[in-house]
Amino acid sequence: MPFISKDWRSPGEAWVKTEEGWEKLKVLECVKRKRCISECSSSSDTENDIENGDTEIPPHCHITLKCTREIAGFNGLGEAVRRLDFRSSVRDGRRFNYVCALLRLLVSGKGITSLPGGAQRLLLQMLEEVATYVSDSQQNINVLRGLVQQLRLLVNQENQKCWGKPLGSQSLWDGHVQTIQRIQNIASQIQIREPGPNIRPKLHDLPEECVREIILRITDYKDLDASASAWSLMAALISEQRVWRELSHYHFNKQQIDFILDKMCLQDTKERHRNWQAIYHALRKTYGVPEELQYAEILAFCRLCRCLFWPSAGHPCIADQCPDIRQRIREAGNSDNTETQPVPPAQFLKYFSL
Repeated sequence: MPFISKDWRSPGEAWVKTEEGWEKLKVLECVKRKRCISECSSSSDTENDIENGDTEIPPHCHITLKCTREIAGFNGLGEAVRRLDFRSSVRDGRRFNYVCALLRLLVSGKGITSLPGGAQRLLLQMLEEVATYVSDSQQNINVLRGLVQQLRLLVNQENQKCWGKPLGSQSLWDGHVQTIQRIQNIASQIQIREPGPNIRPKLHDLPEECVREIILRITDYKDLDASASAWSLMAALISEQRVWRELSHYHFNKQQIDFILDKMCLQDTKERHRNWQAIYHALRKTYGVPEELQYAEILAFCRLCRCLFWPSAGHPCIADQCPDIRQRIREAGNSDNTETQPVPPAQFLKYFSL
């Protein structure tokens, strides 16, 4: 006989109806959205009070690193993306490059077709949000073009599988194709709008000192090369040794720089006679550019509460709720004082076995 009444051992999840469909309340508790809450006869007054509350919790997501007898669970990519509010982070200039790097890994790796259907739909919605943001801001067009090219290859590969049709739900794949087509249409219709003649000052009107300060704040050597090919004045400024010297000291420590100087027999050479552009590329090929320095903001992992969060927003840490937790950790013999560690996009996917 089927068990119809409420099971006291497992009260179940509280579900909320949103504009995008039904979603778990615990997933949406970190995201401030307009909600359309359906009234269910099984919902208690306490649950309704929680749903109607206006308190906003910073985006965060608890991660299960190891399953034990006491802790059993798994990490879902779709739930983590929602709890960390990746879709809204697309329009944050500090997080844009990080989100795009994550999308690039998902599309170019095993492909989004290896993910659950809900995660596929969510990631394509993020890609459409990226396309809309790039179209509105007129920035990072090369990033969007790279993602569109990977999506085009993905569609071609999937159409060649299983007698011309991808495995899985055909209606789901048809919806994905329509979303990809919209993304391609947005990317193809982007046109760079030049500022009007009355808008001053323009880049060419800035003095050389201001242009140099702009160049000194570029942290990617590829952007420096692209800037040099765009304007002769920028090319002359980028050829200065100061630009590459500061870029080398920004990405690498003193020990690494001294090792390369010894290797290139430049340790005893005077500063003005060193070719810092060649030194930087030697450092990059030897050590690689630290990935956490490539993004204005990168996800962080809290060692105390096993939680992923955005550093600028923070998270409800267990150490804030229990002030003596740090003292207990030191008494337990943990000498590592770093409570948080950066999480590059590749490391983020490893939490979900991707």
